[in-house]
Amino acid sequence: MSRAGAALPIVLVPVGTDEEALDGCLAALETATPPGTRVWLADDAQAGPRGLAILQRWLAQTRLQAAHTRRSAPLGEAAHVAQALAACGEEDVVVLASDARPTPGWLERLAQCLADDPEIATATPWCNAGEVVAWPRIGEITPLTLAPARLAQACAQLAGGACPTLPSAVSHAVLLRGRARVAAGGVDGESYRAWPAALADLSLRLAGLGGRSVLCPGAFVLREREGEPHPGDGDLLAARWPGWHASIAHFLMQDPLHALRAQLHAALARLEQAPPQPDLFAGGA
Repeated sequence: MSRAGAALPIVLVPVGTDEEALDGCLAALETATPPGTRVWLADDAQAGPRGLAILQRWLAQTRLQAAHTRRSAPLGEAAHVAQALAACGEEDVVVLASDARPTPGWLERLAQCLADDPEIATATPWCNAGEVVAWPRIGEITPLTLAPARLAQACAQLAGGACPTLPSAVSHAVLLRGRARVAAGGVDGESYRAWPAALADLSLRLAGLGGRSVLCPGAFVLREREGEPHPGDGDLLAARWPGWHASIAHFLMQDPLHALRAQLHAALARLEQAPPQPDLFAGGA
């Protein structure tokens, strides 16, 4: 359970080929996530020998309730995520990219978003490489040297407020409401190859059923790059959802999250001016 009482979801990590990024993701997950959280490391035959060694070492030491599965042959990113989510039934699940690094409190605050508003179908945290939810500047990738715990403490000052609607969830980290996902038919892993496109398609189907995809202002997940598109996915999205590209362009130009970005910047500035506190640095830099 989270501090506010919301049940914590499963964390699904589709394992990638970047071993250094995977190591960083697992270390951050361990530091930032409550002990006992259910974690599924789903490997679509992607991890090499060093990656498998990293996984096994982490599994032997983690405080989380974690498991690793590995396919004998790759199925494809979107199809693999679709299969894993289908296996979770109506459970709420966070899909966390294996090159992302969550900051403290991320999971509890995402869970609280869903608990506070039954219309929310997906909740996405801030990211320094998160497209429409990018901070400090929308649509840009910005390397950050801030201590994760300090960044999390600044985000905590935004928690509990309104969760603004997004045109789509974003693939660095997204909490999916299980019942809404199942009602929408799940992830289309047959039509799309990459997870970001399949997630956009799912978000649009959820919206058609009255579900909202929102930003969770109280949570931040770091990443060095955006999710990779697959050739053909964009054309399929445009054909299936003719207004999709225009809605993204409009959101980027209008930037309705500008005020929230400014609030997060101000919260960090206040922390910089405050006397140092030991808990600001918990979790390392």
